[in-house]
Amino acid sequence: MTKVSNFTEGKIFSPLLKFTIPILMALFLQTMYGAVDLLIVGQFGNAADVSAVSTGSQVMTAITSMITGLTMGITILIGQKLGEGNKKDAGNVVGSGISIFAIIAIVVTIVVVIFSSSIATLMHVPIEAFDSTASYLKICAMGAIFIVSYNVIGGVFRGLGDSKTPLITVGIACVVNIIGDLIFVGVFKMAATGAACATVLAQAISVILSLILIRRRGLPFEFFRKSIKFHKNLTSQIIKYGAPIALQDVLVNLSFLVIMMIGNSMGVVASAGMGVAQKLVGFIMLIPLSFSQAVSAFVAQNYGAKKYNRAKKVLLYSLAASLGCGIVMFYITFFHGNLLSQIFTKDEAVILASWDYMKSYGIDCLFTAIMFCMVGYFNGCGKTTFVMIQGIVGAFCVRIPVSYLMSKLEPVSLFKVGLATPASTFVQIILCVSFFVFLSKKSAKEDESIDNYEEIQAL
Repeated sequence: MTKVSNFTEGKIFSPLLKFTIPILMALFLQTMYGAVDLLIVGQFGNAADVSAVSTGSQVMTAITSMITGLTMGITILIGQKLGEGNKKDAGNVVGSGISIFAIIAIVVTIVVVIFSSSIATLMHVPIEAFDSTASYLKICAMGAIFIVSYNVIGGVFRGLGDSKTPLITVGIACVVNIIGDLIFVGVFKMAATGAACATVLAQAISVILSLILIRRRGLPFEFFRKSIKFHKNLTSQIIKYGAPIALQDVLVNLSFLVIMMIGNSMGVVASAGMGVAQKLVGFIMLIPLSFSQAVSAFVAQNYGAKKYNRAKKVLLYSLAASLGCGIVMFYITFFHGNLLSQIFTKDEAVILASWDYMKSYGIDCLFTAIMFCMVGYFNGCGKTTFVMIQGIVGAFCVRIPVSYLMSKLEPVSLFKVGLATPASTFVQIILCVSFFVFLSKKSAKEDESIDNYEEIQAL
């Protein structure tokens, strides 16, 4: 029987780190799917192949982010139900989640396969990389069922406070992906198409292994085949919690796709450089993202148990740890980004373009260390509508317009275009801090009202 981790009692900092580290490692290995594709294609292919994989994987990342956002509804709701001690509903949450995401997997597959060429056109993919990009998208979309399934299973495990099981399964799958890339890309010279095939194969194995582990170990609540249906109240709650996060993630990733479109319009070298940089940034941002997911799970249980002060302490501890990591990543990214870029490509022009873009993300490392933790706190509290609003404001009121304006300033550089990202994160931090203060004052007034009521009752 799978054990439920109780985050509502005892120490905070050490359990938080122990829970965060496996999440970070699992996210790292999951990100390796696309990164290994780009790394091996960069070693055996040309700039057009790199551009195809970077653009195609960025589109698939946007889709995966939407799915991950929705599965946060499962994570939050399971955590709250377990915090309340309601294990029956926790099992029904899983059943409702499976029903919702089965439909999503079918829709994603059909839409992306049919419109892959249109997506490549919309992304302003260089003509040299157009066919390879469309092929990459089609193959990855055919494996959408595995992308969806992995994220649903991961959402369930995080809700249980188990971050180690997803790490094990994704670790094995990552090894499969590397072997697949070396065979399909290195031996058979299939370039972007081979990279996509290896990715889908790895994701399929990850899902199969996860299901085998669940079958052997069981779940800490009742779950039967008849549980897989749309439980009215629970389905609406999953959507209520997950949809705002998913919408925010989609729109935020859309803003990055717009920035990639700007980079693609600057030529194949800029396109490839931006693609390499975004892959590296994907790894760098895993640290604040892992803290965000860990905080969500911790806060959800404490929120369900009505331990609100403990939930705030979780946020403070995570901020301190995440910011410490952010300072280190700023130094590495800003001053030594060229060394990181050399991992993915041998082309000197692409390396310099990538480093130029990455410098702006070095600055963002300091801001995301704060913002991601606060977003995780609000998600755990169920305040996902605010999370959506601040994400949309950052993406569409700051990131897109600033990146467009910077692309018009002569001389044009990827560093200037990239500055739109830390600018938007800074605005989002202001919004998050303001909302946190508002919630704190509101809860203080509610506590005061309760105390006054109890005093009157006593009299």
